[in-house]
Amino acid sequence: MPLLDQVRIVLVRPLYGGNVGSVCRAMKNMGLSNLVLVGPEQHLNARELHAMAAHADDVFERHRNVGTLEEAVADCGLVAATTARPGLYREHSLTPREAAPRLLAAAADTPVALVFGPEDDGLSNEDLAGCSVMVRIPSSPAYLSLNLAMSVMVCAYELFGAAGAYEPPVERTPEAPADMKERLFDHWRRMLLDIGFMKEEKADHMMLGFKRAFSRGPMSVADVRILMGVVRQTLWMAAQYRKYRSLARPGGRAAGG
Repeated sequence: MPLLDQVRIVLVRPLYGGNVGSVCRAMKNMGLSNLVLVGPEQHLNARELHAMAAHADDVFERHRNVGTLEEAVADCGLVAATTARPGLYREHSLTPREAAPRLLAAAADTPVALVFGPEDDGLSNEDLAGCSVMVRIPSSPAYLSLNLAMSVMVCAYELFGAAGAYEPPVERTPEAPADMKERLFDHWRRMLLDIGFMKEEKADHMMLGFKRAFSRGPMSVADVRILMGVVRQTLWMAAQYRKYRSLARPGGRAAGG
C-alpha cells in the first residue's frame, strides 16, 4: 500500500509507554508503519509499551526518535495536527474523514505527517504553528478528550478506508437462481403443512410472508442448500413422530416389542 507507506505518525512528547504500544498496534491494524517520536523516550515504560503493542513490536522497532517537531516533519509536504481544544486558529479544523483524502492526495508525491500531542494537554500553539492542517475528531461535548491511541486509531481507520486498502470478503457461492428458490419454497410449504404450522386454506398467504422474509437480503446457493437440509430433517422427524404416535395408540405395538 504505497500511499499508506508515505504517511508518518508523529507523537510529540508522549508520556506513557502503554499508549505508545497501543499506537503501534493501531497503526499495524490499519496498514501504517512509519512512526516518529518527538522528545526523550527513556522515561517510557518499556514493559507496558511492548505488552500493549502485542504483535506490533516491529512498528516500534522501526521508529525514529528526534528532538523537535520541526525535525520530525522537515521532509513532509503536508502536516496535519490533531487538536481537541477550541480557540483561535483551531476552529477551522477538518474531521479525520475530511482530512484523509487530502493527506493521501499529497502522499502520492511526498511524505505526509499526522501529528498527535502529549496525553496531558495535547499540542501547544507553538506546535500547531508548524502544521498546515488541523484535524479534530468529532466527539460528545460532555467529554471531548480521547485517549492518544484511540485518536490514532480513528484517524488511521479513515486513512485506511480512503486508501481503498480494505477489500470486503466476497460470498463464496453465487446468488441462488429463481427456480432453486422456488423449489425451496415448495418444500418449505410442504414442511409447514406437514408439521401443522399452517392450514391449507391459509398457506398461500403465509408463504408470501416467508418469501418476503427470505428475500430481505441476498440468498446464495449455499443458503438454499442449508435451508433445504432443514426441511428434509424436519420432514424426517415429523414422520418418525407420527410412527411413534401410531405405535403408542391402543392396539399398536410398543417400540421394540
